[in-house]
Amino acid sequence: MDHHRTTRRVRAIVRRHGPTAQIWRRRVAFLGGAIVIGLVAFGFAETADWAARRFTSLEKTWWWLPLLLTPAGFAFFAWATRRFAPDATGSGIPQVMAATRDPDDAMTSLTSARTVVLKLILTIGAVLVGASTGREGPTVQVAASIMGYAHRLARVPIRASVFIAGGAAGVAAAFNTPLAGVAFAIEELAAAYEQRMAVLVMAAVLIAGMTSLGIAGDYVYFGAMRDTLPLRQAILAAPVAGVVGGLAGGLFARLMLAVGGSDWRPLVAVRRHKLAFAAACGLVVAVLGVTTGLTWGTGYDAARSAITNGAIPWWYAPAKFATTLATAVAGIPGGIFAPSLSVGAGVGDLVRPMFPTAPGGTIVLLGMVAYFTGVVRAPLTAVIIIAETTASRGLMLPLLAAALIADFTAQIVSKERLYHGLSLRFGHVPEPAQVQHESDEPGNGSVPRA
Repeated sequence: MDHHRTTRRVRAIVRRHGPTAQIWRRRVAFLGGAIVIGLVAFGFAETADWAARRFTSLEKTWWWLPLLLTPAGFAFFAWATRRFAPDATGSGIPQVMAATRDPDDAMTSLTSARTVVLKLILTIGAVLVGASTGREGPTVQVAASIMGYAHRLARVPIRASVFIAGGAAGVAAAFNTPLAGVAFAIEELAAAYEQRMAVLVMAAVLIAGMTSLGIAGDYVYFGAMRDTLPLRQAILAAPVAGVVGGLAGGLFARLMLAVGGSDWRPLVAVRRHKLAFAAACGLVVAVLGVTTGLTWGTGYDAARSAITNGAIPWWYAPAKFATTLATAVAGIPGGIFAPSLSVGAGVGDLVRPMFPTAPGGTIVLLGMVAYFTGVVRAPLTAVIIIAETTASRGLMLPLLAAALIADFTAQIVSKERLYHGLSLRFGHVPEPAQVQHESDEPGNGSVPRA
């Protein structure tokens, strides 16, 4: 009798904790998915950079070509997105936030293979025609999908934490910023973050970042910033940059939300003619790009020039603001992370003359973190991204002060958070909207936070 009881106990232990147990399959899914995310993120980055170089080459050879190519490209990619992958439009981060509300249904639409493959292709196409867009937001949606399919392959139930981990790993791999990936998971993607999955989420983020890093090598996204800001100057510069950047970023968020959701009759009429509107947005991008020669693509070069005390024109910030907004509302795939950081660099450059004795690059970074916070309303993520992409850890306190002030200021302009507002346009919104996690199962004593 004791022998049979012992045998049953051993079998039960093997089922629960053996190599075929669900807990081990889940770990394999998280870690394997993270490796694939790192590889895909690297390949996507290389292809997007090639597309940007190709467009620059064409634009330099035939300066007038973008006036035809960009509007036509915007209209075509808006049509293709609506026709073949409606859930691939825009950044991708709102889609991942929506996916956490109904993970199983998301695998058939928001994070399906069809959606993310077309997202990759159409985003590269948008870069190829000069759109003011980035690859980081699309990487988040693609990464969430990869993590979902990894769990399906491992025959593990797909929960909200799967998409949270995937999206965070995508941020880490896209920017080479593991800490920012963790912060992004907690601050932006998750309405409720479960401690039970924290280790696996962080492991996925670190492995995805290490995979990308192992292939691309160790690099700092915007170049290293070694200067620091004296306390007296930081006390003045951080609030100024925070207010200016927060107002500008909040304005961007409000305008972007208004174009898609306002009941104002002219906007309602415009939204009925989506392809013509997309072409008009493309024309705005083309005219500003041809006129300035600086507002194409992510704006990476201009941001790096501003950080390293290079000269960028005073009008760069408003011009890049306009092209990024036109791209974001056109209905084509593409992210706003990198372009927003570039606009923020322009905002910081506008503030820089107010503090002539301060190291110029430090003021630019304050503008970047303030504007980016104003747009996405995620101050912790903004600070860590700037610190990791510029190796400016000596500026953490001024950056945090500017980000918190910008977050407060942006609320005055736009009450609704950008990604949250956009996520409500995707998928089913339950009443009340809650995120399901493994830790929400009966008997574990957890209650999800709103």
